[in-house]
Amino acid sequence: MRAMVVNEWGGPENLIEREVERPEPGLGEVLVRVHAAGVNPVDWKTRASGALIAWGETPILGWDVSGTVEAVGPGVTLYRAGDEVFGMPLFPRQAGGYAEYVVAPARHLARKPAALDHVQAAALPLAALTAWQALVDTAGVTAGQRVLVHAAAGGVGHLAVQIAKARGAYVIGTASAAKHELLRGLGADELVDYREQDFTEVVSDVDVVIDALGDGTAERSLKVLKPGGHLISLPGPDSVPADAGSARAVWLLVEPDLAGLRGIADLADQGLLKPLVDTVLPLEQAARAHEIGERGRTTGKIVLTVA
Repeated sequence: MRAMVVNEWGGPENLIEREVERPEPGLGEVLVRVHAAGVNPVDWKTRASGALIAWGETPILGWDVSGTVEAVGPGVTLYRAGDEVFGMPLFPRQAGGYAEYVVAPARHLARKPAALDHVQAAALPLAALTAWQALVDTAGVTAGQRVLVHAAAGGVGHLAVQIAKARGAYVIGTASAAKHELLRGLGADELVDYREQDFTEVVSDVDVVIDALGDGTAERSLKVLKPGGHLISLPGPDSVPADAGSARAVWLLVEPDLAGLRGIADLADQGLLKPLVDTVLPLEQAARAHEIGERGRTTGKIVLTVA
């Protein structure tokens, strides 16, 4: 099969196309013919150094996939050949999404939302599961609560806005003014132009903060949290304030999650969750996708078409 392999850790130019052996599903696994693969910041960050991820013998990036079940291994009852699925298998171990085929534990995948095509579905898993696990599983957001989403137009942020809104929250987002109209269309109730305003001076009484920025944003966000509120930081464990007072401040590392994927697919099929796809490129242009992503100017997600 075709795959984009990391020839050596470093720049985007080290992503090269290579023919590799097609995997075969084992016990409890399915073989998926990949139609589209999402591109995430973790992809280019790990490409640069290989750090944090448990790599296979041939390093192949990519965790977000949407495609068709080609074959099922012994013991699998959820799917049959021909079923359309999406998911984020094996993270943080190597999944190998930048390839024509992926083998995954059956319960790391869910049925693709009928309302979305494969490109849209491939844009969802890692970012949407991050938002879901932060808002639903960790903070337990309920109707009427106030949620602050930093980098609201980003890959995780624009999905967090929609998930929080679907749960009845009052949603505040930080983003440049040029993206405010877009975010209002996604359901944001209040927006802060981070270039012109200090959010700590215009936002208060927040129940939940989602911080995808780092660089001290989490510590500053404590100022706007209600006592007992949730601060969920995504950049890394070092971004969590050492002293959060009465707030619960945590770092969240997203996990494969069948229940979360099903909840996300249900929202998509209800028309309550739709990923913004900024750029679509063919698999062989994965290096170009990384170059675009590393500029930090995309709104929503980058997706590679495979099949």
